[in-house]
Amino acid sequence: MIKYEKINEYSKDIEQYLRLKTSPVAVKFIQNEDEIPTYAVRPKRDTGKHLAQCQAFAMSRREGKTVAVLKEDQSCWAPLISYGLIDSSVIDTEKPEYDLQLKGTLQWIKGLADALPALEKGKYIGVLSAPLTTAKFEPDAVMIYSNNGQLRSMLMALKFMPEAEYSVESDIEPFDSCVYSLVPVLLNGKYRVTFPDPGEYERAVVDEDKVIFTMPVNRLDEFVEALKKLEQRGLGYTGLKKIMQPDFPRPDFYNEIFKAAGLEVSR
Repeated sequence: MIKYEKINEYSKDIEQYLRLKTSPVAVKFIQNEDEIPTYAVRPKRDTGKHLAQCQAFAMSRREGKTVAVLKEDQSCWAPLISYGLIDSSVIDTEKPEYDLQLKGTLQWIKGLADALPALEKGKYIGVLSAPLTTAKFEPDAVMIYSNNGQLRSMLMALKFMPEAEYSVESDIEPFDSCVYSLVPVLLNGKYRVTFPDPGEYERAVVDEDKVIFTMPVNRLDEFVEALKKLEQRGLGYTGLKKIMQPDFPRPDFYNEIFKAAGLEVSR
């Protein structure tokens, strides 16, 4: 496991290479309250209010706060089920007092809940999040909220690193971004891209151009090294320059391909 001091340094590198507007987020699934720092915000205890998980992540990346969200703090159903805090069987679709509209909605939600990737039931009591730059704990995963150009740079960086076992497999899901951005990563140990869902857009005030890039913390070393090498190649986030130029200068390997295909090479 990477010590948090090194993680803090890596966060500064990531922010520099990608020119991020907000800090990467350190995320830890906690098994007991002893893992919660004394300075962490406990929404129900400290404010008397509940938070959706995406709102806690927003507080960490935009406001620099360490936030602990336990079962009693949650105001969203999907993480309760997917994080293993409750069982999907609590969704009862057959109560006689339900009207047809509510019954239909609950049946749809029950189908979504049963299809969610899920952590072991009862293993965790909640989620701790903080800015990666200042986190004083060793996280399970790192979330980066980026624009499309920054995402391209991250994917390009990994593509140039064969030893990084480049693999970014993601379902294109419109719902439950607090689930799909984290749970599959913990289960399979791979990088992942997730679109913020409607709730995150409305309640956590995420910008329309943002996507979520997530990695298990044990890939942080290779990820930062990949960004560094991309920067050294002049292809980093600030290295690409827009230009509309016919017959633009082609790299040598372009010319070799064109030559082999019997096409005119660039001069």
